[in-house]
Amino acid sequence: MLNTHLWIDGRDVPGDGEALCSRNPADQTPVFQGAAASSAQVAQAFEAACKAGPRWAERPQDERDAIVLQYAQKVEQRADELAELITREIGKLPSDARSEVAAAVAKAQISIDALKERRGDIDQPLPDGRRTVRYRPLGPVLVLGPFNFPAHLPGGHLIPALLAGNPVVFKPSELTPAVGRWMVDRWTEAGLPAGVLNLIHGDATVAATAVDDPRVAGVFLTGGYAAGRAIHRQLAGRPEVLLALELGGNNPVVVASPPDPAATAEQLLQSAFVSAGQRCTCARRLIVVDNEAGRRTVDALVQKIRTLRCGLPTEDPEPDIGPMVSSRHANLLLQAEANFLAYGGEPLVEAGQEAGCGALVRPGIVDMTNCHDAVDQEWFGPLLQLYWVADFDQAIRRAADTRYGLAAGLFGGDEAMFERFRQRVPAGVINWNAPTTGASGRLPFGGVGASGNHRPAGYYTIDYCNDPVASLIRNPRDGQDDDSGN
Repeated sequence: MLNTHLWIDGRDVPGDGEALCSRNPADQTPVFQGAAASSAQVAQAFEAACKAGPRWAERPQDERDAIVLQYAQKVEQRADELAELITREIGKLPSDARSEVAAAVAKAQISIDALKERRGDIDQPLPDGRRTVRYRPLGPVLVLGPFNFPAHLPGGHLIPALLAGNPVVFKPSELTPAVGRWMVDRWTEAGLPAGVLNLIHGDATVAATAVDDPRVAGVFLTGGYAAGRAIHRQLAGRPEVLLALELGGNNPVVVASPPDPAATAEQLLQSAFVSAGQRCTCARRLIVVDNEAGRRTVDALVQKIRTLRCGLPTEDPEPDIGPMVSSRHANLLLQAEANFLAYGGEPLVEAGQEAGCGALVRPGIVDMTNCHDAVDQEWFGPLLQLYWVADFDQAIRRAADTRYGLAAGLFGGDEAMFERFRQRVPAGVINWNAPTTGASGRLPFGGVGASGNHRPAGYYTIDYCNDPVASLIRNPRDGQDDDSGN
């Protein structure tokens, strides 16, 4: 049985807020049925975090490391259980869910390594003493998780924050409360002290209440641009609150005379349609230099899209494309496609809902070359826009023409062309001959413009989980001690 309670100060607490239910997008069966946190319960969660924070910060680093590694071990021991829960709650295909769980486990050791490398103590000798850098936790941190990677992405904030000595209030997406509660239970089993991690459930209203709490020291969000902008505005006049935004993107991929068009088409499928297009790094705009290699690449891509098999996660063999997180999200994507066609776009493969499951959408590609530019917005799902351009310089201009700046990719060209691409296209993740959805946990991950606020996550998350304290320490002079006041 799933535990549907909040977790505050080491105790199960039934939610006093609005009813909250998550449903399997494949068949609409309930996965989680509980209630959100009330305003009073949000305040209780921060009170518990404040109470537990000093003791957690004073724990030796190796003890905090050990609890984090124990958590990862607990997750790994029950990896199949978590993967199955992810599949049920958001419709992710089993292979994709297993991959997410593996990434969530690996995050523990990667974060420990990042802390040692990037935030380790510094001691530099001086003729009459030394200068040092030590790190102090921020205080109570609010982690707001997304639905598309409900274990890995919140874990990417929870683990570094806890390693750095911060107590945490965690609100998973209202679409994935079951996965959020499952994670908190594993932290408890790993020996995390009461009050160090507190779980609240709810939607954006609950998140806004938590952001407003005067005790919050940091807000870490993975989500869409609208949510990030709302929180940024909400924190206006509170510079003491650290805000880290990991947002989405209108990600471009440029194809410039690739040597193997068929292989490039396979990589483009991975870029645009993995996880039913529900990754923030998925390609949204395909920009192709109009030459023979480009035409062959697009022809191969269109043929491959038409042969993709859409289906439910329970099917055997596993389909190529699974359902989106809900029929509502599917309808929003199809409305976006309708808007593209209204602008004058030409559908090369038209997206559409599969019979019997409103969340299951066939992937589509729309040629937008000869129409009015569509709204520069992230459409979260398996829908790709195509733009033909005359040359590589025009491709770069088209790729850079966005307020977002998360991911970008180049297929074909040479190293000099890639360097031009990397310098001129504003993005935080820029790949060459590799899918935009390929990101390493040992590299920074984040964007610029509307894709973030210069707080890259990934390996660099630890950078915003604590504050440096610089000290000059002089040796006492002969006949004096450190308390002389001189």
